[in-house]
Amino acid sequence: MELSNKEKVVALLNSFNTGDQTPISYINAEKYIQHNLAVGDGLAGFGEVMKNAPEGGFKANVVRAFEDGNYVFTHTEYDFFGPKAGFDVFRFEDGKIVEHWDNLIEVQKPNPSGRTQFDGATDITDKEKTESNKKVVTDFIEKVLLGHEMDKLTTYINPEKYLQHNPAVADGLDGFGEAMKYFAENGLVMEYTKLHKVLGEGNFVLSMSEGKFGKGEHTAFYDLFRLEDGKIVEHWDVIQAIPPQSEWKNTNGKF
Repeated sequence: MELSNKEKVVALLNSFNTGDQTPISYINAEKYIQHNLAVGDGLAGFGEVMKNAPEGGFKANVVRAFEDGNYVFTHTEYDFFGPKAGFDVFRFEDGKIVEHWDNLIEVQKPNPSGRTQFDGATDITDKEKTESNKKVVTDFIEKVLLGHEMDKLTTYINPEKYLQHNPAVADGLDGFGEAMKYFAENGLVMEYTKLHKVLGEGNFVLSMSEGKFGKGEHTAFYDLFRLEDGKIVEHWDVIQAIPPQSEWKNTNGKF
């Protein structure tokens, strides 16, 4: 039976655990555009990483997997040169993977509300609301995070229920406010400057954005949102610094 694109991606990531070579065939050998800047382009770059795996190899536990048109995106717990939380995005053409983006961060201890980078809801519902939910997230990022229209926060985020999985931030709008206050008082920034991509399946939406973080480092923000009744009720993220161009292993750019 023909596997769905989502099933192909999950099999590919699971092959880290099993050593199964079959899922490599789901990648287009002639065209594999790599946006992880620490990895060389094409299948050769992927192979080079696998060749340099530590003893025992890499491990991957796919916690959430979603499909949106020709794209599959996953939320995965990795052992990849140490424990990591990662979002991966794969683009398909004719049933083969032709492009890959990701964002990775070290696994951290639970946040002030006791939530981890992985726990929380996993069930995909409201598939008929995919496009409207993507629009909510797009508007939230464009108006609140890019446009600084903070008075619109509760238009997009449920003020009664906002479960937070960022390792440093507590639940609710209060937690969000406290984090912003801490940043302001300590001369730190969390600035979104460009929204690159929004993908969704049902009640889950992933956004890929660019900006500045901490002391002003050039940064990629991957945010996963869960929505209920048109409002954001849960959030996971991976924030990763973008290295200077002199350190890139490919020329495809982060986005």
